[in-house]
Amino acid sequence: MESELVDEELSGLEESPRPARVLDQETIREPLRLLGARSPLCLPPDATLAEAVRLMREHHVGCILAVEDERLVGILTERDLLLKLEGGDLSRPVRDLMTSNPEVLHPDDPIVYALHRMSVGGYRHVPLVDERGRPVGMLSVKDIVHYVVSFFVSDVLTLPPDPAQRDAWRGRDGA
Repeated sequence: MESELVDEELSGLEESPRPARVLDQETIREPLRLLGARSPLCLPPDATLAEAVRLMREHHVGCILAVEDERLVGILTERDLLLKLEGGDLSRPVRDLMTSNPEVLHPDDPIVYALHRMSVGGYRHVPLVDERGRPVGMLSVKDIVHYVVSFFVSDVLTLPPDPAQRDAWRGRDGA
């Protein structure tokens, strides 16, 4: 089953020969909008932590944005819940645990800016806002990883699923 999925992915690549993409200084200066960041999940800062957790679980995401009068005022992440929540009281408001005035980027900022912010700040999520401070997207480390992998699709998809098999993989001619 798994090999069928890999074969299907690879067959799609073989059908449409394209010029090789190169991950270089130019490509990491492309705008963030190319990454297809997901729409942000937003709640008011006075919403309960229980509401935030429910929303994060429901959408399988690691953070929500706190928005007041359409403007971003904070971000609540899984890390905030793990490190700041004591006693498990989810009836408290989001504002109690959120990071106020988080660092943000704009959709037209270069990808390299997001890499820098995430690396230096240790962030896994960076909100994207418009010129008026309204949330328009949420960028995650996963989005950047997908972008990087897109430059090495066949290299990544043909790896064995078990790292212990790597030597067997290196020794094979063809597949």
